[in-house]
Amino acid sequence: MTAPLLSLEGVSRGFRGDSGVEELVLEVAAGEIVALIGLNGAGKTTLMRLALGMLRPREGTIRLFGVPLPHLPRRMWAQVGTLIETPPAYPELTVRQNLRLACLLRGTEPRCAEAALGTWRLDAVAARRFRRLSQGNRQRTGLALALQHDPRLIVLDEPGNALDPASVLLLREQLMRRAEAGAGVLVSSHHLDEVARIADRILLMNAGRLIGELDPAGQDLERAFFARIRADDTHRADDTHRTPDGDSAGGTRGGPA
Repeated sequence: MTAPLLSLEGVSRGFRGDSGVEELVLEVAAGEIVALIGLNGAGKTTLMRLALGMLRPREGTIRLFGVPLPHLPRRMWAQVGTLIETPPAYPELTVRQNLRLACLLRGTEPRCAEAALGTWRLDAVAARRFRRLSQGNRQRTGLALALQHDPRLIVLDEPGNALDPASVLLLREQLMRRAEAGAGVLVSSHHLDEVARIADRILLMNAGRLIGELDPAGQDLERAFFARIRADDTHRADDTHRTPDGDSAGGTRGGPA
């Protein structure tokens, strides 16, 4: 059986003044698009940072291409494409220069940058410094940087941010095409209706934990999403108010406090 391109096994990470994430279990297989959905602060970005080695877990194991993250050879990082929060671009370089530099750093032919300019409709701003771009063009440049080298594993955090409708359609087409070619994709979004169009699985995240899945083909996904979040919040609140022996924190069994 082929190993997943990405796997998290019992991964936890806490922060000072924040509960962090707990006991994350996740796999992304080749040719699969996995969407990660949750409210702001649910832990989606933290999960992705852990998956990419940008944060170290307190416990648990993370594997890329079947290899534990601390032992992943540097050359294999060239098979990963990421966009986490802000594009990794140099503000004083032009769009073309940023793309060409990324190609060189990954050991990819620089001509892939020219193809990416066309794919992401960036030709008109190719000679413009990144810092002078609109938010939408910055985001498309970030997506070009993440995808121009045809990575086997794609990890994108809210990739639809600042994109106009035409660019959202382009992003959808690109992710579907790359998954069909065998890439694994993990994408977070707050646009549930949009990811449902492309995802093979939709994972729900709440308060630092993965709490289940939604069927992308299901009816009224937004209602189902909020129902699951409310149920999980209620369950957590009930657990918080119980004592270790199962009693309510407000009193004892058999009578009022």
